Amino acid sequence: MTYINSLITDGLAFALPLFIMAVGGIYSEKSGVTNLAVEGFQGFGAFIGALIATILSLKSGLGGQTIIYIAIAAAFVGGAVYAMLHALLCIYFDADQVISGVVINILGLALTTFLTSQINGVLFGNASNKFVLETSYRFSVPGLSSIPIIGAIFTKVYPFEILILVLGVFFWYLMYKTRYGMRLRACGENPQAVDAAGGNVYKIRFISVMISGGLSGIGGMCIAYSLLVQYSPNIYLGYGYLAIAAMIFGNWNIIPTFFVCIFFGLAKAGGNQLCLVMQLSSLYTNLFMIIPYVLTLVMMIFFSKRNHPPKAAGQPYDKGQR
Repeated sequence: MTYINSLITDGLAFALPLFIMAVGGIYSEKSGVTNLAVEGFQGFGAFIGALIATILSLKSGLGGQTIIYIAIAAAFVGGAVYAMLHALLCIYFDADQVISGVVINILGLALTTFLTSQINGVLFGNASNKFVLETSYRFSVPGLSSIPIIGAIFTKVYPFEILILVLGVFFWYLMYKTRYGMRLRACGENPQAVDAAGGNVYKIRFISVMISGGLSGIGGMCIAYSLLVQYSPNIYLGYGYLAIAAMIFGNWNIIPTFFVCIFFGLAKAGGNQLCLVMQLSSLYTNLFMIIPYVLTLVMMIFFSKRNHPPKAAGQPYDKGQR
């Protein structure tokens, strides 16, 4: 029973940050901008959040949990600002969106690794490429947490998990129940119709890419606090690409993507628990980390033909085609 509870608890702690990154990817691609840059967005956003958290822990008298909330907000802003580069290249300079995404990822890794080392050298006299973070507290819901198996959902919950669920509901509502969301989705299907109706395709796409960057930054910051308890280049471990895979298997819809992320989270946690049950050396943990990616390949075989991406995704908008 302990292993099952840990499987669920750890699975959710990984699945929910993955989900909010996938929601960001959906916003970008639903607007018509192909987004392979989720990896870079989450890494750069987490870098800004971790930097702010490090400075506040040294210079302010704020409590650890307050700093965590500020760091998550800073990660959103940092990811959104960094995403402006991808938006600028793809929307206003008509750059190849796939190449731009890959470049954004490579640049993010190189830039944050360099800056982290330099900042640590100034602050601590040690040119480390890591920011050590404070541990986030976890809570259990009285009564519900005592229910067999299901109670694991309400046990050792990170506060950011609740935040992510709230954001997921908000951005679902924004996309499917508001005028902005309707125009956003139309930009990914028929941008000429949006333009003819008086909508600004460039502005809608630009904002959508920034939302993608901000949500990815939140996901990266939450991963840093829950899985790593530090910011380091390890944040770029393919989690952004896994979020993109979840988005694709969820057919670019938020609710199905949520369940795909839960599946990936349980698969990752299951690999770790299997390693413990088999009493294998910690060296094998890295081997079991490939389970979500192997499952991604298997799922591509069965579901790739059923996917229907936005028709205009990856296509620069040209007013002259109206």
